[in-house]
Amino acid sequence: MIVGSGKEAGKQQMDAGKYVRYTPEQVEALERVYNECPKPSSLRRQQLIRECPILANIEPKQIKVWFQNRRCREKQRKEASRLQTVNRKLTAMNKLLMEENDRLQKQVSQLVYENGYMRQQIHTASVATTDTSCESVVTSGQHHQPQNPTPQHPPRDANNPAGLLAIAEETLAEFLAKATGTAVEWVQMVGMKPGPDSVGIIAVSHSCSGVAARACGLVSIEPTKVAEILKDRQTWYRDCRSLDVLTVIPAGNGGNIELIYMQTYAPTTLASARDFWTLRYTTGLEDGSIVICERSLTPSTGGPVGPVAAANFVRAEMLPSGFLVRPCEGGGSMIHIVDHFDLDAWRVPEVIRPLYESPKILAQKMTVAALYHIRQIAHETNGEISCGGGRQPAVLRTFSQRLCRGFNDAINGFPDDGWSLMGSDGLEDVTITINSSPNKLLGGNSNSAMFSSLGGGILCAKVSMLLQNVPPALLVRFLREHRSEWADTSVDGYSAESLRAIPYAIPVLSASSGLPGGHVMIPLAHTVENEEVLEVIRLEMESHGFCHEDALSRDMYILQLGSGIDDNVAGACAQLVFAPIDESFADDAFLLPSGFRVIPLDAKSDSLPATRTLDLASALEVSGGGAAARNCDDTSSNPCNSRSVLTIAFQFAFVSHLRENVAAMARQYVRNVVASVQRVAMAISPSQLGTHLQIKHSPGSPEANTLAQWVCRSLRLHTGIELLKTDSQAGDSVLKLLWHHSDAILCCSLKACPLFTFANQAGLDMLETTLVALQDITLEKMLDDTGRKLLCVEFPKLMQQGFAYLPAGICVSSMGRPVSYEQAVAWKVFDEDDIHHCLAFMFVNWSFV
Repeated sequence: MIVGSGKEAGKQQMDAGKYVRYTPEQVEALERVYNECPKPSSLRRQQLIRECPILANIEPKQIKVWFQNRRCREKQRKEASRLQTVNRKLTAMNKLLMEENDRLQKQVSQLVYENGYMRQQIHTASVATTDTSCESVVTSGQHHQPQNPTPQHPPRDANNPAGLLAIAEETLAEFLAKATGTAVEWVQMVGMKPGPDSVGIIAVSHSCSGVAARACGLVSIEPTKVAEILKDRQTWYRDCRSLDVLTVIPAGNGGNIELIYMQTYAPTTLASARDFWTLRYTTGLEDGSIVICERSLTPSTGGPVGPVAAANFVRAEMLPSGFLVRPCEGGGSMIHIVDHFDLDAWRVPEVIRPLYESPKILAQKMTVAALYHIRQIAHETNGEISCGGGRQPAVLRTFSQRLCRGFNDAINGFPDDGWSLMGSDGLEDVTITINSSPNKLLGGNSNSAMFSSLGGGILCAKVSMLLQNVPPALLVRFLREHRSEWADTSVDGYSAESLRAIPYAIPVLSASSGLPGGHVMIPLAHTVENEEVLEVIRLEMESHGFCHEDALSRDMYILQLGSGIDDNVAGACAQLVFAPIDESFADDAFLLPSGFRVIPLDAKSDSLPATRTLDLASALEVSGGGAAARNCDDTSSNPCNSRSVLTIAFQFAFVSHLRENVAAMARQYVRNVVASVQRVAMAISPSQLGTHLQIKHSPGSPEANTLAQWVCRSLRLHTGIELLKTDSQAGDSVLKLLWHHSDAILCCSLKACPLFTFANQAGLDMLETTLVALQDITLEKMLDDTGRKLLCVEFPKLMQQGFAYLPAGICVSSMGRPVSYEQAVAWKVFDEDDIHHCLAFMFVNWSFV
């Protein structure tokens, strides 16, 4: 009896330890909890057992295992879905690369044939020269025919749709030959490597009439939607001012023929804008692909005569171009884009002619921009884009478009928008245009009534100049991050009355220059490839120098768009565009954009010596090193021997009776900005760190070479440590070794509020600044609260012994980013007469947190 009872108890214990299979009702209850909380705590699982009687026979440990398995299955499911998506993308990319390989093989075969033909021609010519008979030479010349004679199109009836259809079919054939064939010799664009995560395969023309660019890419959007987006050129081509469809003629295959008049902006003040009169043909192919091809209508191509070129425009020609959109298996589209233009480069000054002769610039501004836009919309549709400010991505995209469009309007100043040239003050460096009726620019905005009632308008001060050896991305990134280096609040002639009369009167304000507070960057959105970033700048200030009242004693806000500031993104230009906004930041907020645009020019063999900035910047003497120095040899297009064109445009609102005052202020303001930008450009030029490293120093301060020797000698005297591992510490070698030292080394003055006077490259990188801006940073601002307290404790020891070791801590860069370091050393620097000159700090093994 007793033995039997023991066996029965053991069996019950064994049954209790067995796995209990879940019923459908139990699984459903657990799934409901999992959707609310995938990882419940022990208390939550016990509460679940109490609340759900159907789970009473399940052990808490078994329920814990169920949630673990459920999370694992969810993770596996997501990973499988991701791998399937990657596999589809790789399959489509493989197909695209195979097609590209076939096209390249055909191109190689054609080049081999042409090479053999040219060899034969050269051999024939050499044989002909040995014949002294003039008759044979003349006879051989009579049989010479041009290789590619210009096709002669038969005359067409401009009013006959059949004639337009014939032009459309020819355009289609020529476009497809460029997109998938060997009609143009394509070469891969430097810096654009194809791959599953890249924007696509980007190529530019090697030798052809005009300039051409080609792109192939994959997007997760259906072909019809892609075609609709690409046809709306104004939404993605930032240089497109207007596109008017004047005539639509139905064609076969559900397609149509459109006659289009398009205007584009000029990228700089040094050239005229372009317009186009084109025929666009949209049709479908047998494999389900959609083709949108386009070309200019000229006397040689036939077709109806379009409108004459508008005032301030030059008629340019679009050679057969377009989009081929093919469906992919499993969804999405494969896109082929070709842009081919003759921009009439001879109509612009020679110095900026590369802007109109470079296929690379065309590719970056137009061809790649189309792919970027499609990919951006695809990611937004899939919910992969996170935006700030609680706004939808499409709304923020509209803000970006309005900023770019307003800046382009300011640069071009078209008369039909109401702009007119204002008289000069005798110096031709700054151009002033004025718009007394900006209603068209405001687009019906509520501010139109404000300008009309006040009798005011908009004034634009703009200037263009050439830069030498200045990486555009680095320059614009510096202008973005160090507003105090160029913005200035000391604007003469802008009275308090004008500020109260019209809001947004001042395009930019300095976050420093005597104003308390600072500026805070609030990110709103960035594009997938990081080629653009949209943000709000909050200028924190307590008072305003213009007004004695409290009307402006509040924080101010600036909506800002940065483009081409990422070194890893190939961009046609780098630009910074901004506009003051009010705190409400409404979706229809009035924007008055100003900013900077830097466009690289292709280097020429006859370019000027790469030693300084040109034009207005040629009189500068300040030079120094910047963060670009370490990248000087890393790029295929060496920035140490490059040129670029910088365009600056600032817009100001004004009331009528203060127009002359505002104009005088605007001229002076822009001249001050130009001078500041020139100093920055010279400081960050990589060429300044060549064989003659020069550091900006204050009057009465030692040369950089001398200071470097003092720093090294003082540390050796105080601690016995050799800062530089070298046998010869003389002349420039000491400075160069100190400059490239891996740890951050900084020198600061001995004033009541110590300012930094020197830093090596690592120190500049740690503070996220340059030698020009370094002297505006204080030691107190760099250290956090703990660091300041620790320095106060160690300061008596530092002054008595000459050096002190500081433990690991945190400091702050000029951009507000925390920087950790393992150890810091501080020591007194003595000059040759053993007089205390400055303090030196070395931060060991620093890194951004």
